[in-house]
Amino acid sequence: MIKTPYLLFLGDAPDGLAAKVAQGIKDWRPGNCVGQFRMEGCKADLGLTDMTLAEARAAGAETLVVGVANRGGKISQAWKKVLVMALEEGFDLASGLHNLLRDEPDLVAVAQATGRSLHDVRVPEVEYPIADGVKRSGKRVLGVGTDCSVGKMYTGLALDKSMRAMGMKSTFRATGQTGILITGDGVPLDAVVADFMAGSIEWLTPDNDADHWDVIEGQGSLYHVSFSGVTLALIHGGQPDALILCHEPTRTHMRGLPGYDLPSLEALRDTALPLARIANPDCVVAGISINTQHMGQAEAVAYLKELEDRMGLPAVDPFRHGADRLAEALAAL
Repeated sequence: MIKTPYLLFLGDAPDGLAAKVAQGIKDWRPGNCVGQFRMEGCKADLGLTDMTLAEARAAGAETLVVGVANRGGKISQAWKKVLVMALEEGFDLASGLHNLLRDEPDLVAVAQATGRSLHDVRVPEVEYPIADGVKRSGKRVLGVGTDCSVGKMYTGLALDKSMRAMGMKSTFRATGQTGILITGDGVPLDAVVADFMAGSIEWLTPDNDADHWDVIEGQGSLYHVSFSGVTLALIHGGQPDALILCHEPTRTHMRGLPGYDLPSLEALRDTALPLARIANPDCVVAGISINTQHMGQAEAVAYLKELEDRMGLPAVDPFRHGADRLAEALAAL
């Protein structure tokens, strides 16, 4: 088990989105967060207290969590100096990067010398099966996005919260490092060997009560050429009964791909639904989740109304306004 509370390491993140792992933990498990550690040049800020390693230890922090999700998931040499000092200060380390803590000989040596633990949450710990496509009991909902990092995890967590509050049976199923750090369990899908990705999601969402919903954390985007494969594995392995379309309307291009425009929500619907119906012919699109964090309140409300009128589906910002209307749409299925 990863010891709490955490000191969230933001490193030299170039923007807030690069620190989305830390942001997710802060938003959904604020009680686990003592403060943040930022290096020179860091442009991300969670609004937590900036602390030195010594200050955070004195405040009770047990684990330094690498809260940065940089492209390629690499541990830089500049970061490593801080990580070594953290081990020497008495912290355990936790990371969801592809570049594993346990593969860094100097970190391993210091951890052994100081009696500290290294936690790599992006390491599959189960021998997942190959997907067989057999229909499972229970219900499942999946968020699919027009791009990466548009709020699919937040949508799932908010939806699970609303469903539970309404008395519905619901379980959030984490599929990425942030979700796993928040909930303590899940499948690190982008680290699963390709042949077993869909099978791992079948394993994650087993037979359940007929009225139980698995809320599957979305990943990537069918329209993102770097990460479309992981999205398709979720669609086919999850066999969702419902899809939630997720979008961030202020983006000017796909994240990390300046030569690619975002698709429209209609295009996403018309691409994702036929693919979902390969594994579950009864799948429907139940609603729309919009990340309006860069929009004013009045602008956001007007945008959501226009979208509802245009597409005939409930459209909400589940983090800003709650996910009750999405939960109600699922309850009606």
